[in-house]
Amino acid sequence: MKLVIVTALAITPLLAMNKESAKRLGEAAAVFSEVMAAPDKGIPQELIENAHCIVIVPGLKTAAFIVGGKYGKGYLTCRNKNGNGWSAPGTVRIEGGSVGFQIGGSETDLIMLVMNERGADKLLSSKFTLGAEGSVAAGPVGRTATAQTDAQLHAEILSWSRTQGLFAGLALEGATLRQDLDDNAALYGKKLENRAIVTSRIPAPQAAAKLLGLLNRYSAHKTISKAD
Repeated sequence: MKLVIVTALAITPLLAMNKESAKRLGEAAAVFSEVMAAPDKGIPQELIENAHCIVIVPGLKTAAFIVGGKYGKGYLTCRNKNGNGWSAPGTVRIEGGSVGFQIGGSETDLIMLVMNERGADKLLSSKFTLGAEGSVAAGPVGRTATAQTDAQLHAEILSWSRTQGLFAGLALEGATLRQDLDDNAALYGKKLENRAIVTSRIPAPQAAAKLLGLLNRYSAHKTISKAD
């Protein structure tokens, strides 16, 4: 009886984490779907088609910036090596950094596109700081990429935010991205590193099906550019 109780107590937190991870994957899919469905305000199609990886952090609590603690969780996925389709998602946390948000209790959704192999390699490390270890710029908004500045054209990472319906480019200088091994364990049953998830053709969890389906719908194939 004691063994049953101990086992139940050990499993309960894991089940709760698994449900939380599955819910957050659904929220990430909803954020991407809504942004791409916006008539003229979304991410340029050309950028999605040429991105190596994408990071989506839904429901970021802006008030958390005041205390400087952990303030966002989300997911990354990268192109499969053959350029077709997207990998199973790995989990990330975003911490610290000055991102220019207003103090308050609103929620913000973040989307980042990693535009080359160097940026993807840094993204898949256990931790890296935007701006210090990877160049980042506010992404252009609209259905074409003609409004890109020189900084945007050469940045490894482009980023956007959506707050209270307003979608705009956002520079995330100083923010730190870390992989979340505990959340990966909730999704895959063991503490896999993001690099292993993305590069080893690990099957995606069922909860990720909607997000990956949307990514494949909007950009199943990556056009390799000479700049890569």
